[in-house]
Amino acid sequence: MKIIAIIPSRYASTRLPAKPLADICGKPMVQHVVEQAKRSALITDVIVATDDERIAAAVRAFGGTAVMTPEEIQSGSDRIALVAKERPADIIVNIQGDEPLIDPLLIDQTIRALIDDPKAVVSTAVKRTTAHQDIFNPNVVKVAMDAHGYALYFSRSPIPHVRDVRKDDDWFKGTVFYKHFGIYVYRAAFLQQYTQLPQTPLESAEKLEQLRILEHGHSIKCVVTEYESHPVDTPEDLQKVIHILQSR
Repeated sequence: MKIIAIIPSRYASTRLPAKPLADICGKPMVQHVVEQAKRSALITDVIVATDDERIAAAVRAFGGTAVMTPEEIQSGSDRIALVAKERPADIIVNIQGDEPLIDPLLIDQTIRALIDDPKAVVSTAVKRTTAHQDIFNPNVVKVAMDAHGYALYFSRSPIPHVRDVRKDDDWFKGTVFYKHFGIYVYRAAFLQQYTQLPQTPLESAEKLEQLRILEHGHSIKCVVTEYESHPVDTPEDLQKVIHILQSR
């Protein structure tokens, strides 16, 4: 089985310009992501899909593979679909370019969830959380699942809504919240189909592409992981990741 990881990597970033090239302990962030992906036991090839020659040059400098894609492509899924279209594979893994600490075991866990479930066309990773800063942060996406681990809905709002909370209770007591990690594992044929589907109302409202999959009636399998995610969206996130690596 051929499994290709594609890392979408754009130069422009509102909160952290040139984010993929940000220095983390002597390496650009994109190099950390590539190296973590290559440690996966299941991935057979790793490609960076970028819109900027500076990122492509940095990737080639450390021996990685970079493919140029049009700058006007705005979504990561469209970017990886364009690259995947010319590369025969069974499974395509979308690893976010701002995840320099993504665990290879988490990657394999998410891939395995799709391989083992013929009903699903996509798999992704989630983790249980009771942290106030996760549940009420719109940048941390939450997910509700059914009894079999399939996603029912993704939201930037806290889901589920806890209606009956007494003042003497912990506000989250008895309620399970799951935060979503931005890794997507696609069956290769479905990835091409997905990018041709029209955008949907819930997707537009939440600005979450994965809702398009659910709104068109397809299944996303969620694997509940114990691994953690440390995405880099701000200069503060960058310093946090540097501190974690230095402490190791």
